[in-house]
Amino acid sequence: MKLNPKRWLYRILVVIIAGFALLNLLAYNHARAMMHFTRGGSRTQKPEQLTWDQRAKVLLVGVDLPRPESDRQPSELDPNCKRLSIPETDGVSLGTWYVDRGPRSPLVILFHGYGAEKASLMPEARVFLRLGASVLLVDFRGSGESSEAYTTIGFREADDVAAVLSYARRALPHASTILYGKSMGAVAILRAVSEDGAKPDAVIIEAVFDTMLNTVRHRFEAMGVPSFPSAELLVFWGGVQAGFNAFAHKPVVYAKALACPALFMHGADDPRARLEEGRNVYAAVPGTKEFKTFPSIGHESYQSRFPADWEGTVGDFLWKTVFEASLSAGSPPNARTRRSGDSVMP
Repeated sequence: MKLNPKRWLYRILVVIIAGFALLNLLAYNHARAMMHFTRGGSRTQKPEQLTWDQRAKVLLVGVDLPRPESDRQPSELDPNCKRLSIPETDGVSLGTWYVDRGPRSPLVILFHGYGAEKASLMPEARVFLRLGASVLLVDFRGSGESSEAYTTIGFREADDVAAVLSYARRALPHASTILYGKSMGAVAILRAVSEDGAKPDAVIIEAVFDTMLNTVRHRFEAMGVPSFPSAELLVFWGGVQAGFNAFAHKPVVYAKALACPALFMHGADDPRARLEEGRNVYAAVPGTKEFKTFPSIGHESYQSRFPADWEGTVGDFLWKTVFEASLSAGSPPNARTRRSGDSVMP
């Protein structure tokens, strides 16, 4: 039987179109699963911890991401810790915990990472308290005690950062205000500075990724599958669902607007936000800055793995940006040399 070239070409074209449509459908479902929290259930494990059959299931139906919540209480952080609810103009309300060490203390506002909530930052907050700072732990929209049930991986969370900073400046007077962000929290801080005009006195940035596309690519690589074109399709559909251009979601660009002192910290073996990408964001910052690398650690808590080194690094940074700055302005009068572990307060 003689083959009909046109018929075979038509069949091949149909298969290609059907395959591309299926790939888009899978990417759409993946994007929705990554950006919309569910009620109940168990969270999908990290890609590296999944078996091959579990990875196949995730590739077909997406991840399970229950709404990040905690039964931890403010008193576990400090006996004087209190809950505050901060409203935004778009109807979003943000749950926070606040510990006040007095108006002469610096205020450190802490923002968590993707799929987390404010209680996950209690270890870091305890260090800031020990150093003499006041702290404000924030639930991003969709998490903990805040409203909503979605995340945009730092894009609209930038509005949360700007709203909290504005509220703190109005209602919680302190000597200075420092923004601390981990992963997605770091991204949201940089975008708030660049796009929302947020003007903190200093920032502490942990485990920041350089572009949305790159961090999505790394998730596919961790699954052991090619990232192209799946990552591009996921970023496209995620942006469509959330109403923004996710390809333009680039902390490496946002960082160019950062004028205040900045401390960057990064894990040497981070597979989600790679060290060179963190350095790219750091290099884009035009102002006073420093970079700290923690060895042999991935996308996890530096404070828990290197408690003394982490406390010394952030303590020295706060000392230079808060205490020495106040000295140059003529107060306080009792200057002294800071030792590791000292309070940043005079």
